[in-house]
Amino acid sequence: MAKIKKILIANRGEIALRIIRSAKEMGIATVAVFSEADRNALHVRYADEAVCIGPAASAESYLRTDKLIKVCKDLNVDAIHPGYGFLSENAGFAKEVTNNNIIFIGPSPDAISVMGSKLAAKAAVAKYDVPLVPGTEEAITDVSEAKKIAKEIGYPILIKASAGGGGKGMRIVEEEADFESQMDRAVSEAKSAFGDGAVFIEKFVTSPKHIEFQILGDTHGNIVHLFERECSVQRRHQKVIEEAPSAVLTEEKRKAMGEAAIGVAKACNYYGAGTVEFIVDDKLNFYFLEMNTRLQVEHPVTEEITGIDLVKEQIRIAEGEALPFTQEDLKFTGHAIELRVYAEDPSNNFLPDIGKLETYNRPQGPGVRVDDGFEQGMDIPIHYDPMIAKLVTFADTRELAIKRMLRAIAEYDISGIETTLAFGEFVLNHESFISGKFDTKFVENYFTPEKLKGKNAKEEQEIAGVLAAMLVKETKQGVEQSTQSNTGSQNKWKRRAWRNQ
Repeated sequence: MAKIKKILIANRGEIALRIIRSAKEMGIATVAVFSEADRNALHVRYADEAVCIGPAASAESYLRTDKLIKVCKDLNVDAIHPGYGFLSENAGFAKEVTNNNIIFIGPSPDAISVMGSKLAAKAAVAKYDVPLVPGTEEAITDVSEAKKIAKEIGYPILIKASAGGGGKGMRIVEEEADFESQMDRAVSEAKSAFGDGAVFIEKFVTSPKHIEFQILGDTHGNIVHLFERECSVQRRHQKVIEEAPSAVLTEEKRKAMGEAAIGVAKACNYYGAGTVEFIVDDKLNFYFLEMNTRLQVEHPVTEEITGIDLVKEQIRIAEGEALPFTQEDLKFTGHAIELRVYAEDPSNNFLPDIGKLETYNRPQGPGVRVDDGFEQGMDIPIHYDPMIAKLVTFADTRELAIKRMLRAIAEYDISGIETTLAFGEFVLNHESFISGKFDTKFVENYFTPEKLKGKNAKEEQEIAGVLAAMLVKETKQGVEQSTQSNTGSQNKWKRRAWRNQ
């Protein structure tokens, strides 16, 4: 396959900027696309060329395959990088790109299709002895039959949309009496979100950890894993804090999970960068959850501990190059943590917050990385994901990485909107996080809005106390200066009177 000379980034914000930077270092020209809402975005300014593809709504801009293909043809683009989100896991889009003789920087449409269906994925990986959560092997539509299966598996159970993701079309059922109503809701939500009402049933693993493995595969059949990421701190089934490596995996367990992840990739003849996700119980038993056939939001923590630029590897794989390393060559050092800085209000159920970045100053210093797509004075648009930045710290040890993250959070100066910075500080100071003994129920078990409000109230009291002390001091100094001034005047008068005698 020929060398890529020009890439169109079919995305926006920080991930578009991230891809452009790696492409520039490889001497590859870049084309940014943008909606009318993103006209002044950083990725638009940073790319070699930029084209407006429609109004703010994603359906009229970033999701328009026809417009993206047209830009590629008009500007002689060799390849498309989809980033994450939007069309990144759309098998139809990947196929349309390749049908137009444009390189898709990602896996094959078939791999995307197989792993995009949770049921198809389970069927594929079963041949590779990958541990699976007990449950149905196919979609369930008959409520009475589904209820019977749920009883055999044992409550609590999880009803999941086959085509789902991000917690949509997912219902936890604690007891049989709630089964029918929860199944109806899961099917309805799946139809609304994905146009596919197929659901299946799994045993619900209470209080699991969410641990995933980064995969790289080339078109020559070589597949490796780049170790794990711990992603258990979540809200609404979406990650907020990630770290690499996990604080709880033994070398033996890491090896077993890594081999299972490679088995998942082999099951769909995978090439490109991907992530195999597992749920892990309190005894470190692990079960395959799903595979994300794209670059992950949290990929920087893997880059920090391995020194490998995953975007560059994606591009080289798309050019037909073989992986330059084997599993035995790969090692990791140190520890990395990522906090997703969202424009959300943690004290109000993490509701998105929009507005202008009145103040925006990034933290700096050793071991601090900020992947973002904003600068001071810019507006946070309502039309897209509310993530402002990914704040990443790296250090020799987990303890130092935590301390470095707390320092970076304190340095991050953002005003004009609410953010998840204070929540991140709360998590990193919590004993369960420090010990590594936390799971996906961290928010449910430990966090309440009052925890932040109480902290803010304490800080406000401290600030008020400092201001009051300063005021008293200034008042006292003013009185003393006034007294000294009066005394000086009296002495002057006495000296003058003495001279006149």
